[in-house]
Amino acid sequence: METKITLSTDKEQVNNIKKALKENDGYCPCRLNHTKDTKCMCKEFREQKEGVCHCGLYVKTIVY
Repeated sequence: METKITLSTDKEQVNNIKKALKENDGYCPCRLNHTKDTKCMCKEFREQKEGVCHCGLYVKTIVY
């Protein structure tokens, strides 16, 4: 079992989030605090087993 991380299929959302990441020096645009835990890929996403990251940029799936 392994995890696979892909970009969202919503191209407009991906472009908006990538632009916001550039403007925020790589910090999640959905978070107010700029800490190492909110740097993209944020700690919350890295630690979750599967699902979509908070801002919707990445999707993590389990591959069996």
